[in-house]
Amino acid sequence: MLAALGFATIAVLLLVTMTKRASVLVALILLPVLAALIGGFAGDLGELILGGLSKVAPTGIMIAFAVLYFSLMVDAGLFDPLIRGLLRVARGDPLRITVATAVLTLCVALDGDGASTFLITVSALLPVYQRLGMNPLVLSGVVCLGAGVMNMVPWGGPTVRAMAALKLDSSEVFTPVLPAMGVGVAWVLVASYLLGRRERNRLAALSPQGPAPAPDAGKDQQDDREPAVAVTTVTGTTEPEPSRHAAPATADGEHQAVRAPGDGPGAVRVPPLPRTWPNVFNLLLTVTLVVCLIQEVMPLPVLFVLGFAIAALVNHPSWEQQQALLDKHAKNVVLVTTMIFAAGVLTGILSGTRMLDEMAETLVSVVPDSFGSHMPVAVAVTSMPLSLVFTPDAYYFGVLPVLAETAQGFGTDPAEVARAAILGQMTTGFPLSPLTASTFILVGMSGVSLGEHQRFIFRWAFATTLVMTAAALLTGAFPL
Repeated sequence: MLAALGFATIAVLLLVTMTKRASVLVALILLPVLAALIGGFAGDLGELILGGLSKVAPTGIMIAFAVLYFSLMVDAGLFDPLIRGLLRVARGDPLRITVATAVLTLCVALDGDGASTFLITVSALLPVYQRLGMNPLVLSGVVCLGAGVMNMVPWGGPTVRAMAALKLDSSEVFTPVLPAMGVGVAWVLVASYLLGRRERNRLAALSPQGPAPAPDAGKDQQDDREPAVAVTTVTGTTEPEPSRHAAPATADGEHQAVRAPGDGPGAVRVPPLPRTWPNVFNLLLTVTLVVCLIQEVMPLPVLFVLGFAIAALVNHPSWEQQQALLDKHAKNVVLVTTMIFAAGVLTGILSGTRMLDEMAETLVSVVPDSFGSHMPVAVAVTSMPLSLVFTPDAYYFGVLPVLAETAQGFGTDPAEVARAAILGQMTTGFPLSPLTASTFILVGMSGVSLGEHQRFIFRWAFATTLVMTAAALLTGAFPL
């Protein structure tokens, strides 16, 4: 009963979000509540929801301040040199931009944390995509592919869970699949090339002369000190950035003329000084923040809270400026954080009612005995799609031990099952799953819906798992 109810909840959730019958926020809240009522948990509903919200609260806090921090940095022009450099190297070519997106994601994702990967890469690259008129689904999709493969690192969540659940070490789980992971990285680059070529053709069809160069491209080449870059918010809206020599804005956004001493007609108007010192400070602060994130000096929410407070004080020292900053980006914060807490309602109810446990037992019970000797391959092939059904804890601590025990009865090493699982379960699959909070960071900051994102990139992510599975078979990570 509970297993069927759980599977039905997930299926209906995916159906209504992918077909846009309801918003993801509404579906994440009402569908699990309805399931709990049908299952007879009306009396425990408040406690179940509160438990789920408590678990995602640190993530919600981190995202709120991270969005504010990176929005501030985008407004301040921190990413202008990177954007200008990418545009210069890409020469307005969507294909090169797409491949560069994959390379940047693969590098940033080395820390094994999906949330920070999405925050950094999307904040830096979304202005480039918008300036060239590229589809934001290409950005979210390529970042999804790169982050998914890199989530296999031994310090990433799935591999750590697999090792803990089966009491194995990294030499038994991760090292044998390292060649397969290398093939997966190569596949991500190939996929980004193919997606970039398709995007280039799409833009060329819209404009027969090819993608139009940025209107300020010539100016950028003449004066690298004055990049004219679109300022982008996390919801995907674009506002032209004022020139570095433009008149300063008041707290309500209205521009005033820069006046020299002597306010009469014909007075010389002096442009403001370049923001050299604030830009250097912002760069040092961001590098320090990223290093602290990787080293886990403090919890992630604390780091972003402190980072934003310091950045706001330096870049917007007055109360009026700080209020204007918060007013400008409040909508973006609300849109992203509400998704995080809505996901907490879903996971809290599914976990607290033991629906996930029953789903795991049901899944294992339907595996035929004849599959015992082929368990690793079956686990590898199904691992990525099951990311849409099971949370990482439910799969690695509920499903994987039973599968490993079953395989061991047929003479298969449990370590081989663990290797197969990390080829897709919450690795290539986590940036598409509605059960992980970081997925909503990716789609929210990219300005796309979850259903659109899933439809666009699912087959590419599944292909990544299949490619790595084939490589694992060829390199002997597990037998056929």
